[in-house]
Amino acid sequence: MEEPAAPECRVLSIQSHVVRGYVGNKAASFPLQVLGFEVDTINSVQFSNHTGYTHWKGQVLNAEELQEVYEGLRLNGVTQYDYVLTGYTRDSSFLARVVDIVQELKRQNPRLVYVCDPVLGDKWNGEGSMYVPEELLPVYKDLVVPVADIITPNQFEAELLTGRKIHTQQEAVQVMDMLHSLGPSTVVITSSDLPASRGPDFLITLASHRQVREDGQIQTLRICFELPRVDAVFVGTGDLFAAMLLAWTHLHPNNFKLACEKTVSAMQLVLQRTITSARSESRAEEGLRRLCVHSGWTWGETIISSAGTQDGAEQKGH
Repeated sequence: MEEPAAPECRVLSIQSHVVRGYVGNKAASFPLQVLGFEVDTINSVQFSNHTGYTHWKGQVLNAEELQEVYEGLRLNGVTQYDYVLTGYTRDSSFLARVVDIVQELKRQNPRLVYVCDPVLGDKWNGEGSMYVPEELLPVYKDLVVPVADIITPNQFEAELLTGRKIHTQQEAVQVMDMLHSLGPSTVVITSSDLPASRGPDFLITLASHRQVREDGQIQTLRICFELPRVDAVFVGTGDLFAAMLLAWTHLHPNNFKLACEKTVSAMQLVLQRTITSARSESRAEEGLRRLCVHSGWTWGETIISSAGTQDGAEQKGH
């Protein structure tokens, strides 16, 4: 594998877990492990599936439950981390306690980098809406963002955190500067509805990175990517993006542009392979459907095999 992470580079990832699907820790952990990182996970929620489904069930951790889990790590002396990565949560007390934990870990390791994906909501057909409780927004604005080193909001989340609307790239730069002023040295607006110079088939991602030069002057690097739009709806892309940005900024600490290029390249490849896989599965499903009809079976009914066992031809609901 190209440029594996240095041994013992350890990430504490605090975000959601789902039984079905790939979001939160299930979207972030494995790619980081493939790139050589050790990943310890705390699940902010444990749900049957992501909340975009009609129904979802499960548990939401609160501050006391998070502290209990973290205390077990602390008592065993295994809280030496290089990175903290956070994403989806639904409890404001849990989120505030995350800040306490990050601050404690930074006291232990002043070089620790906190990567925050401020999961609040998104825009659908031009209209933005939150998919977490509204009381999380002030916790993010007042407590979380000020201690973060890298944040990866989408356009809607960046607007919520700053109270400023984005209609142009110049306004996006102003919003990123406002976020810089709150604390993070790196701000990436992972997706936006801004018009791309290459036409409506492209999506804009904007990045801004500040660093202090040897002479004490602050240098800011701005990057704009125009990426081909993918004609599909995905979940977990923000979780994967934050994880990949963590990985590639670690592997290329002195080349932010290259780290961003590898992040968006990985995203495009994963999305394209996901579409290819979904289409192959759809064709196979359609082939089975036709076979069932040709053989006189009804799609979705129970098929009795020659061995007497029941093989369910599960009807897909998508």
